[in-house]
Amino acid sequence: MAVTDPDAARRRRGFALVAAHTLWFWLLVPPAAAIADGRVRPAAPAAVGLVAFALLYLALVAVPVASLPVPPALRRLGLALFALLGAALAGTYAGGPGGWLILLVYVAAAGAVTVARPVRGAAWVGATVAAVPVIGAARGAPVTDTAQTALITMLAGAMTLAFARMAQLVDELRRTQRELARSAVRQERLRFARDLHDLLGHTLSVVVVKAEVARRLARTDPDRTATEAAEIERIGRTALAEVREAVTGYRDHSFGRELANARVALADAGIAVTVRRSGDPLGVAADDAFGWVLREAVTNVLRHSRASRCEIALHTGRDGSVLTVRDDGVGGRPEFGNGLRGLAERLGRARGTLDVGPAPGGGLLLTARIDRRPATAVPA
Repeated sequence: MAVTDPDAARRRRGFALVAAHTLWFWLLVPPAAAIADGRVRPAAPAAVGLVAFALLYLALVAVPVASLPVPPALRRLGLALFALLGAALAGTYAGGPGGWLILLVYVAAAGAVTVARPVRGAAWVGATVAAVPVIGAARGAPVTDTAQTALITMLAGAMTLAFARMAQLVDELRRTQRELARSAVRQERLRFARDLHDLLGHTLSVVVVKAEVARRLARTDPDRTATEAAEIERIGRTALAEVREAVTGYRDHSFGRELANARVALADAGIAVTVRRSGDPLGVAADDAFGWVLREAVTNVLRHSRASRCEIALHTGRDGSVLTVRDDGVGGRPEFGNGLRGLAERLGRARGTLDVGPAPGGGLLLTARIDRRPATAVPA
């Protein structure tokens, strides 16, 4: 798939807008016709000045809209020369045929596009509008023509200011979107690293310990060494299966999916499962966190509890969400190892808590709570 260069795309749009600005040159038809008809004397300086005025206008407009790398000082100098040329042409020929005062429309538009700050751009447009009646009165131009040109200059300047501001906001929006995309990638990488650590940290630690034991017993107790090696193999296969399951879960990781997996896993192990759900749909943060909690809780039930029944209950109300996993196994208060500690950290990031202890009547009870906060609901 081709990669789009945002700067190149912006330059293409800019040059298209510059081409569109040439449509404004119909306003230069009356002065050009007056020169061609010989009504302007001397004709050569007027023609050269008019062509230079049009080319300089296009150059000034092209720089900001196409994001050309021109130093600001050079842009300001070009704008000043353009304004002086426009005022000189209008001041020289405004009293004659051709309506030369219209050149100040281009002066106002060029300043509105070139000047970066909106307040200064508005001041430039205002000063250009004020110059129209001054030059018109000095050269004896008709009052109606002068008033009409002043109005057109004001409208053209205001429209160009609005266009320049809109283009600036669009560029800022695109930069913000690119920064948000980069931030999302960074956050996803951090989440993946954290999840992988929580998934494999404890398992790899056990593998290292058992490998050290097998190395020490290799010469003195071959049978025990073979047993430890078989245990390492079993743990490795289990870890590989968990990694595959986690990678699959990144494509569709949710509490609903983990609940479906838990039903199947517990049933395959001969453990009767009871599921109770009530209240509102889970929020996004709770859905993700509870998915990991349920996964770890069911893993502990399968490995350590020797239970015959397991009850999973979820309730979501105005105060928050509560998930409980209860079994009728051997019970006791487990130590907070890496697995449970990782779950507690996940819940803490979601403004939640984790509690694990003996269940009334025997077995183990795991309770996870997350406080209510504004979040996008995930359908049940």
